[in-house]
Amino acid sequence: MKSLLYVLAVIIAVLGVFAVVRTHTTKSDRVLVAYFSATGNTKSVAEKLAKEIDADLFAIEPEQIYTADDLNWRNDKSRSSIEMADKDSRPAIASNIKDFAQYKTVFVGFPIWWGREPAIINTFIGSYNFDGKTIIPFATSGSTPNTDEAAANIQALAPGAKVLTGKRFSTDVSGAELKAWANEQM
Repeated sequence: MKSLLYVLAVIIAVLGVFAVVRTHTTKSDRVLVAYFSATGNTKSVAEKLAKEIDADLFAIEPEQIYTADDLNWRNDKSRSSIEMADKDSRPAIASNIKDFAQYKTVFVGFPIWWGREPAIINTFIGSYNFDGKTIIPFATSGSTPNTDEAAANIQALAPGAKVLTGKRFSTDVSGAELKAWANEQM
């Protein structure tokens, strides 16, 4: 009987150690899907991605919401046109991530504007320490085929991070396709 209790105690102790190790690893290896979406297209892809890979979700929201007039890319005087013409533009973000250090991998989603990431993405990248983290861009766009320029810009803003090329998705991308792609990246 004593040997059975001893074996049971050892098993419980070992399971307790595994639980502590798993909790620690999970906390420091968390995945974040952060996204900016002006019209809802990128939001839809980001929500699917976060659900499929069991990641935390964070909406990068501007302090001043973009109106339809702000987004009129045909108007050189629209807010988005002015921001995109100035590579140093950093629109303010409405909220921040409280414990950013817990994330090892950060998927960053955005619509492609003028062939690259919107200026607010640069604000987001510049707001946190990405040293030692992996950044995986993903985008939505009706015409721009890839995220190459955005990845290069993000790498310049986060030199201590590993920035992958990323991918552009249509809004009707399936959850299964997003999960398969994400698993290839991580």
